[in-house]
Amino acid sequence: MKHFVSFMKIWLYFTPNTVFIMKKIVKSILVCFLALSMTGCATVFGGPVSQYQKTKPAPGQPQREIRILALIADIVLFLPGTIVDFATGAIYRPRQ
Repeated sequence: MKHFVSFMKIWLYFTPNTVFIMKKIVKSILVCFLALSMTGCATVFGGPVSQYQKTKPAPGQPQREIRILALIADIVLFLPGTIVDFATGAIYRPRQ
């Protein structure tokens, strides 16, 4: 980290439009962060979401099964992705 900070100081010193470049870097980082926060592992890698996955079961109906691997990946990689997957229904296994 120490080397990175010294590199940034040198780079900023020799760059004429440092404010413009720093704003561009910060905006790019924010866009990437927002893009990651709006996705979940099951939403991206789970394929198309069926009507069965989207519909909440009626009382007395069997509950939908959860994709365990996608849930673990969501929790480990990016926790808000779990909320997205449950909201879209992509976290549930499709009917076979």
